[in-house]
Amino acid sequence: MSKGILEAPVFNLQGALEAAQFGIDRLELCANFPEGGETPSAGMLRFLKSEVDIPIFVMIRPRGGDFVYSQKELIVMKQDIQLLSELGADGFVFGVLDTKGKVDQNACEMLLRATNGKPCTFHRAFDASSDLDDSLEKIINLGFERILTSGGKNSLSEGLDTVKHLMEKAGDRIIIMPGGGTKASHIPELKKTGFLQEAHASCKMLRSSTNEYINSSLSFSSTPVDYGMHLGVDPELVKAFKEIL
Repeated sequence: MSKGILEAPVFNLQGALEAAQFGIDRLELCANFPEGGETPSAGMLRFLKSEVDIPIFVMIRPRGGDFVYSQKELIVMKQDIQLLSELGADGFVFGVLDTKGKVDQNACEMLLRATNGKPCTFHRAFDASSDLDDSLEKIINLGFERILTSGGKNSLSEGLDTVKHLMEKAGDRIIIMPGGGTKASHIPELKKTGFLQEAHASCKMLRSSTNEYINSSLSFSSTPVDYGMHLGVDPELVKAFKEIL
């Protein structure tokens, strides 16, 4: 059996370069870590395509919050897909729901057409949907290549049984990629289904800034990642996943 693919979400340049250096198989390139990921800059993608030789899937999300988008937001998402595709994006990551928590099939079809056949992941908007089994079937029929999910819970630890159910229900029709607080210890349990092909894990660590002066009374973020720290990748965590996946 071939080794599984390990994808890492990355939110800054150093994290992306470290992930590629330490053995991550594919990057999910995002901006805005506190919001859970938004569309990254075109300049970031263009530079990374010149620096790393692993696939880069790009998050298409115009804002944080819910996954119900206005027509104007959908136009922005479509234009981002077209622009970032021209700059070398290898695939895209997005998801759209309607106000009732169902997969918005019309919006997804429009965005999928804009990718010109590049592989797409339906992200954790899936976990916010009202019926995971129904959403699974709709996403399969739309033609997405994979679903990123924590089983409708805040973390994979909480949603592990649901993710196993989804893997068994999906079979070989779509890749169910576990993500959201993924730990190496989750992998053996998921492999028992026979359908684990890929895993999504940040393998992140906080690194101190090289800035020599830090105002200890100041923070620009509600998260621990303030201007005295940045997100990096822990090579030991990557190694742990790669050994077992």
